[in-house]
Amino acid sequence: MSGKVTKVSGPLVVAEGLEDANVSDVVRVGSQRLIGEILNMTGDSASIQVYEETSGLGPGVEVETTGYPLSVELGPGMLDGIYDGIQRPLTEIREMAGHTISRGIDVPALNRSKFWEFVPTAEVGDRVAAGDIIGTVQETSAISHKIMVPIGVSGTIASIQAGSYTVADTVCLVKGDDGENHKLTLMQKWPVRKNRPYVKKYVPDKPLNSGQRVIDTLFPIAKGGTAAVPGPFGSGKTVVQHQLAKWSDVDVVVYIGCGERGNEMTDVLMEFPELKDPRNGEPLMKRTVLIANTSDMPVAAREASIYTGITIAEYFRDMGYDVAVIADSTSRWAEALREMSGRLEEMPGEEGYPAYLASRLAQFYERAGVVECLGSDERKGSLTAIGAVSPPGGDTSEPVSQATMRIVKVFWGLDSSLAYARHFPAINWLTSYSLYIDGLKNWYDNALGEKFMQNREKTMSILQEEASLQEIVKLVGQDALSLSDRLTLETAKMIREDFLQQNAFVDVDSYSSYERQAILLQIILDYDTLCRAAMEQGAELSKLISIPVREQIGRAKSVPEDEYKEAYRQIAENMKIQINEIAAGGEEL
Repeated sequence: MSGKVTKVSGPLVVAEGLEDANVSDVVRVGSQRLIGEILNMTGDSASIQVYEETSGLGPGVEVETTGYPLSVELGPGMLDGIYDGIQRPLTEIREMAGHTISRGIDVPALNRSKFWEFVPTAEVGDRVAAGDIIGTVQETSAISHKIMVPIGVSGTIASIQAGSYTVADTVCLVKGDDGENHKLTLMQKWPVRKNRPYVKKYVPDKPLNSGQRVIDTLFPIAKGGTAAVPGPFGSGKTVVQHQLAKWSDVDVVVYIGCGERGNEMTDVLMEFPELKDPRNGEPLMKRTVLIANTSDMPVAAREASIYTGITIAEYFRDMGYDVAVIADSTSRWAEALREMSGRLEEMPGEEGYPAYLASRLAQFYERAGVVECLGSDERKGSLTAIGAVSPPGGDTSEPVSQATMRIVKVFWGLDSSLAYARHFPAINWLTSYSLYIDGLKNWYDNALGEKFMQNREKTMSILQEEASLQEIVKLVGQDALSLSDRLTLETAKMIREDFLQQNAFVDVDSYSSYERQAILLQIILDYDTLCRAAMEQGAELSKLISIPVREQIGRAKSVPEDEYKEAYRQIAENMKIQINEIAAGGEEL
């Protein structure tokens, strides 16, 4: 079915004569067959957002509808790949058309010529239903791709055979309960705006280990949780997201570069193949899918890129894997929504954003969670959603930040003053929060002991007390404080500089295990406890804060991973000896 263009306004095209088309149908526009999606219908007139440059289009150009919604291809070949916002494979396009994507180019998302070794796990005569695993393909050295029965198919396996197949070849024949024969391939399609179904959703109860001390210890996120990273320009949002993508203990990472600068995506592409997964020593790209829709690419496709990424993530979640979706940034996605809304002449909401901004954000974040997947084996999978927010001028009172904060349960607020002071990650411990603390307490108590959560609370108390004392110091100077308060400032300084501060570009300090974090924090808090006990015996504060072990504590972050336990034990022993000597009236050190 086809119609004719009557109006072109940037990425918005209006066409008439499409009375049998539906909202969300994919269309092809003009002789170059530019890809677009119907946003709304009025009679036989359709408003279409085109995902490519529309210059040269004019009234009278033919529009052809495909009759299908915008969908992604799900199957072997996605990992270690890079796609644009509508799942076009950029590597293959470059090989075909050079470094510039030519308009209307149509390349399938999954390689149709590559052969995959299929190993069946089901047999002829087995009854199967949606979500059941019928076999596996070793997609990369890090991930075994589980081939699942598509949604809507159930019946008895009539034939299934091991061998080498392309994603389009039939690997299994299912005689359906409806009497039809269903040919199953290694690939399936799914509409990006429709949530993939599951059996049951659970409350997240396990933390996502990111290796970042300020996150894991103070503001943890659960696997299957949601988090936002808002902050002004230059505060380190992208580096925080890169760190989460590199080190999080998930099976698969879907990284969406949505509207940010192209060179930031280049950094990801340059770094990830060089980095080793800390769990298996394989390159990180072996478990990563990259969606690149940077600021120099079509604005309309930004809006689709978020949905493309989270649909791919849901597919891996349905295999029973832990998946993280990292979106950089949802502000640029919201700006794309605002532009399309303006061109559609919709009633604007606050700051020109569409009135449905909050509901669209909620639809994205609420696709996260820990679920029991479809299938007879009762497997569980998790999807964690982490979105960067780039508020203009760092003003988090703007609509995107506020709408995001109402939805997510972890808020890592980046602070420009910390960034200017070269304190990274620049997560402000006074404005950030995590609502998963209570739900994760049992896991922390079992894995690290009850002392860990007690130390976390004590640390937060010291940092908050420091903020109050700094206000007094600004007015009357540090000499007006009691010795106890001055020690609090020293301890807080150690927590900030020796624990929370972390260098993403130093291999030893880039990642820190839970056990290492717990021991290092315990040393700093023990220092505070021992010094207070020594001061009660008459020890001088000036001597306590200048003991030689203070330098060792400051350098503890740079101790290699395989040596830190012995090094930390030695530091703890030296600290006790030196403080006790001062408390006992020993000679000045």
